Amino acid sequence: MSEIRFDDRVAVITGAGGGLGRTYALEFARRGGKVVVNDLGGASDGSGGSSSMADQVVKEIEEAGGTAVANYDSVSTPEGGEAIIQTALDTFGQVDIVVNNAGILRDKSFVKLSPEELEIVIDVHLKGAFYVSQPAFRAMKERNYGRFVHTTSAAGVFGNFGQSNYGAAKMGLVGLSNVLAVEGAKNNIQSNVIAPIAKTRLTEELLGAMADRVEADKVTPLVVYLCSEANEQTHCVYSVGGGRFARIFIGLAPGWTDKKGTPTAEDIQANFAQIHEPGDYTIPGSIADEMRLIAQSLSD
Repeated sequence: MSEIRFDDRVAVITGAGGGLGRTYALEFARRGGKVVVNDLGGASDGSGGSSSMADQVVKEIEEAGGTAVANYDSVSTPEGGEAIIQTALDTFGQVDIVVNNAGILRDKSFVKLSPEELEIVIDVHLKGAFYVSQPAFRAMKERNYGRFVHTTSAAGVFGNFGQSNYGAAKMGLVGLSNVLAVEGAKNNIQSNVIAPIAKTRLTEELLGAMADRVEADKVTPLVVYLCSEANEQTHCVYSVGGGRFARIFIGLAPGWTDKKGTPTAEDIQANFAQIHEPGDYTIPGSIADEMRLIAQSLSD
C-alpha cells in the first residue's frame, strides 16, 4: 500500500490555529501539501482576533520543511470566505481541499438562548462553511477535482442539552455536504462530514475525565484519508474519536403504504409500529432515490 501524499495539492483549513485544525495543517504539510492556515485568532466564543495563532502554525510547518501561508479572515461573511480562498489562489494558484473546521460555542439552554447567540453560531459554523466552500467549489470545478470535509457534531446528529444553536448549525452542515456531493460528482468533487470527539479548547471542560483519551491527533488520519486521491467515498458522515472510526447514516425504513386512498389519523395509529420500526432499511443517496422507493411502494 503506497503512502498517501499531497504533493501538488493545496489544502485550505479553517480554524487551523489550534486544536483539530492545527493537527490537520501539520499533517497535510508533512505529506507534501501546500496549506492555507486560516484562523481569526479569537476566543472560543468568537470574540476578539489575533494573527498569532495562524502565524505560529505556519512557522511550525515551515520549520519542518513544509509550505504554508497564514490567513486571518473570518469565515462568517461572504467577503471573508472569498478572501480565504483567494489567498490559496493568489499564493499557490489552485485549491484542491477544503476542511471546514472553524467553530465557536455559545451554549445555553433553549429557553434562555438569545437571537444573537443563535445567529453568531450559525454564522460561523453553517454560513461560514457555505461562504468558504462556494468559491472553492467554483475553482475545483475548473480543475475537475476537489475534496471537502465538513465538521458536524453529535450535538446535531444525536442531540445534546444546551446546544440548540450549535446542534442546528452542525446538522445543517450535513445537508450542505450532501448537496455538494451530489452537485460535485460529475467533476470529481467529493464531500464528506466528520463528527469528531476530541480534546480542544472548545471541548476540554465538557469532556471531563475522558479528555485525555481523545486527543485531537486521533481524528487527523480520517480527515487526511477522506481528502486524498485514494478515497472513493462521498456523501457520507463519520464518527471519529479516541482511535474509533465509524459511519453514521440516515436510513429510510420500508414503512407502511396506504394504497386505498387518503389515510386517516386512525390509520396512522393502527399502523404506527410498522411506520416507526427500521426493518430492512435503505440508505438513500439523494431525494431521487427516495422518490424511486416511494414509487416502488405504490406499485408493489
